[in-house]
Amino acid sequence: MKIKTYPARIKSFTTNNPTAANYAIDGILALGAMNLAANNNNLFAQRLGAGDFHLAMLQFLPQILNLFLLIPAGLFVDSLANKRRMLSAALVAAAVFFLAGAAAGFTTVGPLFFFLAFLALANAALMLYNISWQGYFPEVIAEGRRNSVLTLRARMGILVSLVIPLISGGVLAAIPSDSGKIIAHQVFYCVVAVMLIYNAAHLRKIIAVDPAPPKKIRFEEIKKAGSRLLANKQFKIFAAVAVFFHMTWHMDWTLYFIGQANYLQMNEFQIGLTAVGSTAAQLVTLKFWSKRNQKHGPEKPMTLGILGLALNPVAIVVATSLPISVGPTVFLIMHTIAMLTFATVGLNIFQCLMPVLDTEYRGFFISVYTGLIALSNAVMPVVGVALYRSLGGDLRGLHLAFAVAFVLRIMAGGLWWLRLKKLVPTAV
Repeated sequence: MKIKTYPARIKSFTTNNPTAANYAIDGILALGAMNLAANNNNLFAQRLGAGDFHLAMLQFLPQILNLFLLIPAGLFVDSLANKRRMLSAALVAAAVFFLAGAAAGFTTVGPLFFFLAFLALANAALMLYNISWQGYFPEVIAEGRRNSVLTLRARMGILVSLVIPLISGGVLAAIPSDSGKIIAHQVFYCVVAVMLIYNAAHLRKIIAVDPAPPKKIRFEEIKKAGSRLLANKQFKIFAAVAVFFHMTWHMDWTLYFIGQANYLQMNEFQIGLTAVGSTAAQLVTLKFWSKRNQKHGPEKPMTLGILGLALNPVAIVVATSLPISVGPTVFLIMHTIAMLTFATVGLNIFQCLMPVLDTEYRGFFISVYTGLIALSNAVMPVVGVALYRSLGGDLRGLHLAFAVAFVLRIMAGGLWWLRLKKLVPTAV
């Protein structure tokens, strides 16, 4: 009975809340496009000749570019009377850059550099989309409705992200030649571009009901925004703890791919199944965590989300310690279990950020916070690979690097809990 009534409840909610329905479509298109791109970036780069260091650069170069653009982007977003236009423009720009990056497969001179450069530009455009989205969302949705709208958007994004790895991984696994796989990657990037462009047009349906007054880009305004930030104790502590958590999370991103591809010898379809397991775990637990948010607020469940991620390093260490015949299956099972709390990260951390933002300079605060996350995203995957290499660059080195990640994630969960006890007493 629940299977029949659950879609009906979603239909009823979206019918009575057309803005929520529009955000659900945004989730399907934007998050689906990002998921499809993310599932192809490492594999496409590897087929263009990337080694371990180049794979780390896939994270480093886009985030370094973002660092140079974030503060100007935040100030620019605050200066806009209509942030929705910036959302659409950023998506179209990202689509163009993904198409250009896909063309790297046709070049004979420096195809890997060509791809890395345009991937960095595409990520910069998506960064601008995210900053604009986070600044625009509070202007559209009142505080009391944000959890339900974000939950619906996340659910729709997770649903499409559940299907994408199966399709893309299955297609790649069925193609025998590397040249054929490269063409498949290029087709996937074309699909990404179409989804982003369609979403750019769709966003015209989302209208702000409480738009923030635009701020002129002047030195006095920059100085005032900086002073507000330095005086905001809640924001500074939140940013410090959140950034430390992201550092512990980002450091093993490339190591996971190395572990899957090199030591577990997983093919594209098996890697896709891992993404599906992760997505399925989020989908089945999203409603549970959303209800916990309504009952306890977003802060306390977020603690469990951070601690749950500490199980991921355990999964890869255990799996790579077993015979290759069973290792990939054990990893898939353990990784899926570890992701049962991960829905809280995507659903809650933005809700935890909003209360500590200065409403007058929301875009500036978001850009500073996003810049710190981008710095972590740029540096920590390289740090993870460097740690792995310094420890021998072999299976033992991989295990030791993941042991470090495990300890740091436990520390991040502890710091988040301490922050709640000191500064957010109602959350505990």
